[in-house]
Amino acid sequence: MANLDAIAAKKAEADAIGKTIDQLSNTLHGADQNSGKKGELVELEAHIKDKCWAQQQKHANIFKEAFTGSRNSSERFKERTLTEMASNKAELKPLNYLTEKAKTVFGPTPTIESAVPALGATGVTEHESNPILTKKVIGKEDVNIAELIQRLGSSDWVKQGQVFYGKSAPTCPFCQQKVIDGFEASLSSYFDETFEQDTKAIADMQNNYARDADALRARLKAVADAESKFMDMAAFVAEQSAIESRLATNTLLISNKRKEPSLPIQLESLAEMLAAAVKLIAEANTAVAAHNKIAQNITKERSDLTGQVWKYVLEVELKADLAAYVTKRAGLVAAITKLSGQIQEAGASKLTAGKDIKTLEKSATSIEPTVDGINALLKSFGFRSFALAKADDGPFYKLVRSNGSDAKESLSEGERSFVTFLYFYHLLKGSENESGMTADRVVVFDDPVSSLDSDVLFIVSSLIKSLFDHVRENKGNIKQIFILTHNVYFHKEVTYTSNHREDTKAGERTYWTVRKGDAGATVQQHLPNPIKTSYDLLWAELRREEKSPLTVQNTMRRILENYFKILGRNDFDKICDQFEGQQKAMCRSLFAWVNDGSHFSHDDAFYTFDQASIDVYVEIFKQVFVKANQEAHYDMMMAGPQ
Repeated sequence: MANLDAIAAKKAEADAIGKTIDQLSNTLHGADQNSGKKGELVELEAHIKDKCWAQQQKHANIFKEAFTGSRNSSERFKERTLTEMASNKAELKPLNYLTEKAKTVFGPTPTIESAVPALGATGVTEHESNPILTKKVIGKEDVNIAELIQRLGSSDWVKQGQVFYGKSAPTCPFCQQKVIDGFEASLSSYFDETFEQDTKAIADMQNNYARDADALRARLKAVADAESKFMDMAAFVAEQSAIESRLATNTLLISNKRKEPSLPIQLESLAEMLAAAVKLIAEANTAVAAHNKIAQNITKERSDLTGQVWKYVLEVELKADLAAYVTKRAGLVAAITKLSGQIQEAGASKLTAGKDIKTLEKSATSIEPTVDGINALLKSFGFRSFALAKADDGPFYKLVRSNGSDAKESLSEGERSFVTFLYFYHLLKGSENESGMTADRVVVFDDPVSSLDSDVLFIVSSLIKSLFDHVRENKGNIKQIFILTHNVYFHKEVTYTSNHREDTKAGERTYWTVRKGDAGATVQQHLPNPIKTSYDLLWAELRREEKSPLTVQNTMRRILENYFKILGRNDFDKICDQFEGQQKAMCRSLFAWVNDGSHFSHDDAFYTFDQASIDVYVEIFKQVFVKANQEAHYDMMMAGPQ
């Protein structure tokens, strides 16, 4: 027995390890083998793959060159994203920069572009500060005619008239009168050498401004004619037009100054316009230089831009998703690794326990424990008809009487059934060979009390009931028990329990009846125990919708006899006296028919018993209880167990 206990303990240990493995496996793989931690990891990978692929679809048209090699596979794109996340060292650039640069770098291979002509140094703005422009150029003030000329402000007119006087002297070319003596000398003194120098300065500036203006116009035209694709031509043409317009204005102002030297003027500044034009040209040439740099080193530029595109996707588009992915994946991988290790370790422990069980089973396979166990059972129940002993010729049993004689030839059918049951009962705790003692079992008892007397029937039912506790408490190897029987008394004994709630407790026990009919056997489940006493069975037959003409007579007779004669001590005649007229006759007919049906069969030649007859007498049967003031009992029994 010590070995059996050791085997049971080791089996319990192996079962516990098995449950641990199942729990760990369920956590790792899920009950459907597609969930658990591994399922979560699969879902996580699918989620980040969708997130990555959404970026490919979003930027494919602009950055398709950067995505080369992974454009046609969401899985490859995800793997490329994770690779870039681990190795990308590119500089983070804004999307508009990447988009513009991609037009050049990822487009057709670029060619070297010419720079936009520069305006260069221009002297036109230097003339704007020439002091001669603001100077009033007039004659000497100490000449006798100076006061008049200055008072009239006609210096420029007089200077122009001097030319005509040289041709009409000594007559005034305007009034045709002879001028006074000394007038010519006074006129020449008024327009002295200083006046002549200033006048010459105005003429020189006019020529120089015209020269520099023409040069500026030529340079502006050269820039416009270049039509560089890197130049904002609309803005430049607007500046060019404004500059040329201002050059024309200043040229006119200088021309007027030359005609009227005494008139101070100020040229309109070109500095701001020229600065804007120069800036447009500089920006264009910066773009040209960048373009030419790309063209000269296109392979490196494409590689750099590819890295920058991926850097943008990683740091802007997918930053939050990738951070969450990395964190969750690390946790899942750690959990999966730990669970796998625990499952492997538990599997090794279960294998060791299995080897130990086999070793214990090999040493425990013996007939002595069975002989001792069966004899102990027989003795505990006061059974003295026979006992078991070890056979003389090997590992076998023999049956002996109390006087030591061999009981093999003298066993009754009931004793044979009983000893067979006892052997089977002990076999449930062991095995016929060295292995299999710990295998899980489903046990079926098929009418085990056939040919047994009441004492033995009680022993058998008690032993079977003892197995229920092991199943209920999940002890031992028996996982489920089926009991089939025709014996109502045995059924009552084996199903008896002091805890009536066990009949309705989920997973505790279920009840079934098998009925044979013309169409074959039918099986019906009953929630409560359908069999209480033989009296209950009689009412159960009467509650059936299809009542058998062969049995309904005897059923009704036994109910009436049990209740009114045995239980109620009532006489049938007294009951019938409760009826009046035809009902009284029918009551007597019922009792006569019941007595008749309980002792002999009907003669078909003289009596026809059909369903209509049954219905009539079933109603009379009910009225018997009503007239006897026992309707409550009738209603209770016809309602059946609730």
